[in-house]
Amino acid sequence: MKLLIASHNKGKVAEFEKLLKPKGFDITSLIDYPELDEVEETGKTFEENARLKAETIAKELNCLCLSDDSGLSVPILDGEPGVFSARYAGEPSNDQKNIDKLLSKLEGYHGEDRAAFFSTCIVLAYPGRDSLVVEGRVDGLIAYEEHGDNGFGYDPIFIYELENKTFAELTSERKNQISHRAKAVMNLMNEMPEWLEEFKR
Repeated sequence: MKLLIASHNKGKVAEFEKLLKPKGFDITSLIDYPELDEVEETGKTFEENARLKAETIAKELNCLCLSDDSGLSVPILDGEPGVFSARYAGEPSNDQKNIDKLLSKLEGYHGEDRAAFFSTCIVLAYPGRDSLVVEGRVDGLIAYEEHGDNGFGYDPIFIYELENKTFAELTSERKNQISHRAKAVMNLMNEMPEWLEEFKR
């Protein structure tokens, strides 16, 4: 079954491909549709943004479309960067500048004050259908400096406490077992069969 991932982010698309291709999906992404206009993320929550992308593109291309909106939230900073995770340091999106800004804001904070969590909301959409919405979350701490060369985004400063390593120090295989996106995909897989059954009717 063809499934379009509504993202231009190569790291994100690669993660989804690793998670979903073994389930029998033929994956494409917005990288394959350079002529499409960018869907503006004007939502105030991860779900609102994921819905906007998935439902707009599903309608435009008349296809099964999956979108996720993910981000890092730091409670001591009132949930920043949250829905602004990708653009935290301004446009255009720049991972290094985002990391630098967050580390700077957390200077002077220690221990549990550096608690953070990644969350993902996935929306699966098809024209004329109620969308399927699932979520996933993983908790951790923000490191004092970057460690590791894998992953993307905030991975080099997000410590997964059970292994005392940042996401960027984990292999992609390990990250794909325990990440917020992996948990959301697991929930998606649990709920998708029933949703697809209705889809075929």
